[in-house]
Amino acid sequence: MTTTSTSTASSSNTGLISNLGVGSGLYLSSLLDQLTQAEQVPLTAITQQQQSYQTKLSAYGQLQSMLGAFQASANQLGNPSFFQATTASSSNTSVLSATGSNTAATGTYAVNVTQLAQAQSLVSKGQTSQTTALGTGTIHIDFGSITGGTLDTNSSSATYGTYTGASFTANSGSTGVDITIDSSNNTLQGVADAINKANAGVTASIINDGSGTPYRLVINANNTGATNSVRLSVNETDGGSALSNLVAYDPAGTQNMQQTVQAQNAQLTVNNIAVQSGSNTVTGAVAGVTLNLAQTGTTSVSVQRDTSSIVTGVQAFVTAYNNLQSTATSLSAYDTSTQTASPLTGDSTLSIIQNQLRGVLNNQQTGNALTNLTQIGISFQNDGTLALDTTKLTTALNNNAGAVASLFGNTDGTSGYGNQISTLIAGVTSSTGSLTAATAGINNTLKDLGTQYTDTQTQINATIANYQAEFQQLDVLMSQMQSTSSYLTQQFAAMNNTSSSSK
Repeated sequence: MTTTSTSTASSSNTGLISNLGVGSGLYLSSLLDQLTQAEQVPLTAITQQQQSYQTKLSAYGQLQSMLGAFQASANQLGNPSFFQATTASSSNTSVLSATGSNTAATGTYAVNVTQLAQAQSLVSKGQTSQTTALGTGTIHIDFGSITGGTLDTNSSSATYGTYTGASFTANSGSTGVDITIDSSNNTLQGVADAINKANAGVTASIINDGSGTPYRLVINANNTGATNSVRLSVNETDGGSALSNLVAYDPAGTQNMQQTVQAQNAQLTVNNIAVQSGSNTVTGAVAGVTLNLAQTGTTSVSVQRDTSSIVTGVQAFVTAYNNLQSTATSLSAYDTSTQTASPLTGDSTLSIIQNQLRGVLNNQQTGNALTNLTQIGISFQNDGTLALDTTKLTTALNNNAGAVASLFGNTDGTSGYGNQISTLIAGVTSSTGSLTAATAGINNTLKDLGTQYTDTQTQINATIANYQAEFQQLDVLMSQMQSTSSYLTQQFAAMNNTSSSSK
């Protein structure tokens, strides 16, 4: 019995306690948890600091976004051409529509469209099948002009759609396009597909006219205009003439295809001045105006200053500033009832930027008929925002649009409110600007706090590890003492029993 007790005590002395407090009966695990929480208090403080700086960093981001929007609106007004925008309208939109630009001169123009631009269309003789093999060879496509001669326009004539005595002049510098027709594509459908794959400036299709030889190849020029007439020559390689009979077309020679639509320019007069255009989209006939022709006929085109878009642009400038002000107010507000500050409450960077912007907007411009924003209807309100009187702005534009433009910008790129605001914001947000410096400062602080957090966590981990080791030793020691106490108690009991028996 004595031997067994000794062995048990020895085993308890040499073993490690797997759970704190098991060996000693003390609440060591709970105590360690409490110590851990106490040690981590500095981490909570660091985390709160990090969150505060992250919030401030986000606020700077919002501020920069609002500054960017305001700068964009200022840039628009700083460009003098913005105030030269025009609107063009047609009195007869069935004849044409018109679009103005900032280079158009205001005025009214009489336009008479006598001919629309057309793209040439050619059609082949009928074929009995789309899949029957034709000849092989090379089709060469040229673009140019057809001049002179006579075109048969009588649709009931046997020579309808052909020229007599005409000449064809290829466009200068054009080398044309070669299309190879071989055994893989020498059917009517194959020829159409080969032409389309070549991207030669024409589009081929097949129509069925319902006759005994119904399948006819149609070739349409992709572009309108007299200089986009087509000439098709064929070099056959099989010794036959089937391919040539299908597509050969020379207005000055063999015409195996029939011209159903003639290539022609648009013709019109503007204030009785004759104008030709290869396209129905006519530019240059009225300076700075694009005319989109729809049909022949007469109309008048009125070109006026686009006051509406200018007013919209100025309103966008005012709105962008007010959005910036609203954001700044929200980010710097202080709630006295809850004694809660916003991310940028009392922030000097924000305050400086606001003061600089107000300073520019209140500054008088020189060397211009207009010198301040109130003259065009822009004024500060009691809450620091701007308001626009559109009626006053419209009157100023009608009286002297050039002076309004100069108030915001000039070709020098520096004078005017638009240029000055843009320059100020560019400086503030540049790599060396105040907002960039403030943002960089916060990022550096966050980096330092991150390092501080890591170092503190390492220190806490070491401290807790020491506590745990000491508690482990205490647990083992208490366990050993309890084991020894139990052993001695057993020994004394045994001795008492022996003594009682001997009596």
